[in-house]
Amino acid sequence: MTTNNQSTDLKSEIQSAFTLDVRDDGIAILTMDVPGESMNTLKVEFAEQINTVLEQINADSSIKGVVVISGKDNSFVAGADISMLAACESAQDATTIAKGGQDMFQRIEDMPVTFVAAIHGPALGGGLELALACHYRVCSDDAKTQLGLPEVQLGLLPGSGGTQRLPKLISVQQAMKMMLTGASVRAKQAKKYGIVDDMVPQSILLDVAIEMAKKTKPKRIGPKLDLMGKFLENTSVGRNLMFSQARKQTASKTQGNYPSPALIIDCIETGLSKGFKKGLDVEAQHFGNLVMSSESAALRSLFFATTDMKKETGIEGVQPASLKKVGVLGGGLMGGGIAFVTATKAGLPARIKDIRSEGIANAIKYSFDILNKKVKRRFMQKSEMQKQMALLTGSVDYSGFRDVDVVIEAVFEDLNLKQNMVAEVEENCVEHTIFASNTSSIPITQIAEKAKRPEQVIGLHYFSPVDKMPLAEVIAHAKTSDKTISTTVELAKKQGKTPIVVKDGAGFYVNRILAPYMNEAAEVLLSGEPIEHIDQSLVKFGFPVGPVKLLDEVGIDVGTKIGPILQAQFGDRFASNPGFNKILADDRKGKKNKRGFYDYSAKKPGKEVDSSIYTLLGITPASKMRHEQISERCVLLMLNEAAMCLDEGVVRNARDGDIGAIFGIGFPPFLGGPFRYMHTLGIAHVVARLEHYQGLLGDKFTPAHSLKKMLEEGRSYY
Repeated sequence: MTTNNQSTDLKSEIQSAFTLDVRDDGIAILTMDVPGESMNTLKVEFAEQINTVLEQINADSSIKGVVVISGKDNSFVAGADISMLAACESAQDATTIAKGGQDMFQRIEDMPVTFVAAIHGPALGGGLELALACHYRVCSDDAKTQLGLPEVQLGLLPGSGGTQRLPKLISVQQAMKMMLTGASVRAKQAKKYGIVDDMVPQSILLDVAIEMAKKTKPKRIGPKLDLMGKFLENTSVGRNLMFSQARKQTASKTQGNYPSPALIIDCIETGLSKGFKKGLDVEAQHFGNLVMSSESAALRSLFFATTDMKKETGIEGVQPASLKKVGVLGGGLMGGGIAFVTATKAGLPARIKDIRSEGIANAIKYSFDILNKKVKRRFMQKSEMQKQMALLTGSVDYSGFRDVDVVIEAVFEDLNLKQNMVAEVEENCVEHTIFASNTSSIPITQIAEKAKRPEQVIGLHYFSPVDKMPLAEVIAHAKTSDKTISTTVELAKKQGKTPIVVKDGAGFYVNRILAPYMNEAAEVLLSGEPIEHIDQSLVKFGFPVGPVKLLDEVGIDVGTKIGPILQAQFGDRFASNPGFNKILADDRKGKKNKRGFYDYSAKKPGKEVDSSIYTLLGITPASKMRHEQISERCVLLMLNEAAMCLDEGVVRNARDGDIGAIFGIGFPPFLGGPFRYMHTLGIAHVVARLEHYQGLLGDKFTPAHSLKKMLEEGRSYY
């Protein structure tokens, strides 16, 4: 391969983000390698650099085709650098950024020579939009390779032509699904849907791309569709039906809280009905408006917060110990889930101990069922499944525990049992073994009370189901060592969790802020409001499920167990209504024993309310309160408790408190978390509303001392 002299001059001129190497056969290799960054991201200032390269290509008549490839070995282009959006002062500023991206990619599409995108690793957002502007695409068959337009997850839409080019290339329905969910597709799916023209091993990716670049530009006739697909996508009646259904389903899922999905549909429909250019105009306009929306601002802040957290160790400057093997005590649902994420995500051997061999079998079956489903759907090869399953072993005693670095306990919520477990682990494991308790309510100080090595006892609280819920609370008591904290945080990260370090105390952080919210929902129910109305109010507010439904899901017996523990430590603001005792006395545990607030014997189990609950509670349901009143009452108590938690150092900062609430209990992401939401509402408004309800409903609504102090001093959380 030779490098053109002009290309050498070009390298210095464009500061090495892009290099152009022209081969003897007339194929130019355009390499993108953003200096000083682990992954390529697109920045506004690159527009000028790319234009310079394109002018260079146009001026060189020896160039017959161009291969666009990444200089990073782990990614093509991971997306646009979204930090640039923070500088936008108006929707027009953001629209200008979108138009700049559109013009740049249009210029690539209009180039007289053939452009080929050679994709290895993630091609996401602006990265996929760049690839779509090329005339051909070829990707590696590597597990790292994924293609997607995830902008909706940041409250945005693809703003550089993605809403126009993807539906032209593949089925409109598939393109719409990818944009509305933000889900990426693997290499095999990308080939199947027609996003890429070929999929090859990474070792020959460049060679195949070079051969493609020698071809003339393709004349595409659109995707292959079945009969129904042709009706929906190629006839005006079908299209109207398709888009109206998409809007209906989107409105039902978003409850009107997320503006971007509806605008994505609008962009696609405009492009199809009014042409590509009009579609681009609408796309840029909508992009600009979304950048300035409060929803996108909150979702982007969440993205930056989680990105920052990935770089942190549990304690600054304290490195974690190396991890080679993990033990799990208890083969129930939690134990099975913890073993699963340890083996499949962290790639560490997990040794499960249970008093019964059936418990071990159930815990291993938990992993088998999830992985087998992936194999059946062809998301995973059988050999990979077998490799992961081989990391799971079990025993009814402590054999195989001598070389375990961390033991995670997931047994019943019983203090004596947990203290016995600590003693047994100290007896049967090596000196450096950490004991991590997955308790949801018992203070870690009590669990470590009789430990020989209390500095190695810590809380590691997962949320159910463990394979799906992203949060883990790492709970340090007064004697937990810094090394133990950093090592536990590292383990949680390896398991694919977002860990927050919280201070020891009843309920820790997540359950503590959840309890007053749930208690208030119970008060509203006992005042006669229908269950569906309460749940709908909070779903409308933005929670994934309502509080009553949530209680059925987690188990009424489990949900009510934490109340007395919190009341014992924090007093009467955590007192639950004694009327609720009738529910437990009637052996209603929720979904798990098919007896709860919802009817599990009906045709659609758990969809309708079990009306006999009203008779049991002695109430006649009648809707008197508005959705907004119900949600305000429940949410204000959660916000107030979060403020107290931060004041007491239960969470380290507002950022951790926001992430804990969003990832742990599904606090609406578009509001940015309890602290971001209080910041948006204004501290004065939060205090005024709490005082309003304090006058109506009593002292549990007394504003937190820290909120009143912030109001006096004119401070806020962000």
